[in-house]
Amino acid sequence: QVQLVESGGGLVQTGGSLRLSCAASGSIFSINVRGWYRQAPGKQRELVAIIASGGRTNYADSVKDRFTISRDNAKNTVYLQMDSLKPEDTAVYYCYAAGVTYAYWGQGTQVTVSS
Repeated sequence: QVQLVESGGGLVQTGGSLRLSCAASGSIFSINVRGWYRQAPGKQRELVAIIASGGRTNYADSVKDRFTISRDNAKNTVYLQMDSLKPEDTAVYYCYAAGVTYAYWGQGTQVTVSS
């Protein structure tokens, strides 16, 4: 089992920045991909950014050049730096971790961008 705890969400104005954190504990040796998804009201959950164990990253087109995913292996923590935020970035952001067999989700953290 892997436990994921997110922090860092909140309310910000358009053009502002936030940094989300996701700390992992448990059987983290089984994890080879970590990332972030988001779900806006009335919409499906969508990929925001992922980072593989080798360091390769992938971003949704809507956040490229604005968001940056990174990790601190010593702290078992993944970060999502969000800059130039837009109202359409408003959503619940979920931390994600996956191994060969299982996938895990955090409880979600609300990000609200006011216009």
